[in-house]
Amino acid sequence: MSEAEIERLVGAFYAKVREDAVLGPIFDGAVQDWPEHLEKLSAFWSSVMLTSGRYKGSPMAAHLRHARSIDPAMFTRWLDLWRQAARDMLTPADAAAIIEKAERIAESLKLALFFRIGNEPAPAARMKGEVECPLHS
Repeated sequence: MSEAEIERLVGAFYAKVREDAVLGPIFDGAVQDWPEHLEKLSAFWSSVMLTSGRYKGSPMAAHLRHARSIDPAMFTRWLDLWRQAARDMLTPADAAAIIEKAERIAESLKLALFFRIGNEPAPAARMKGEVECPLHS
């Protein structure tokens, strides 16, 4: 997998995300500068897949800022589109590798946004000022 392949994948994938009825409005509301965002996402995936160290950000912080707009089903939709784009654009081995990483990252983000132990609300709920009883949720 090369930097150029990652850039093409990220660009094509997010073009589909922006057209998606569920994900498009969320991303369009969160992203102010698409060229800059695509560059940042390409750097992220370069760091993840090629260990380039180009990404200098915090995906968790970015998702927590938009926690009110995100629900767990959106991760499933995002992953479905990611899998399709990766399989369409990369070799089978590269597609499998980047899909596996995306699935792990999505699971980590979902846990951070929605998981809670006992009476402790999830970080996203704390941001919203909500405290949910685990027995009634």
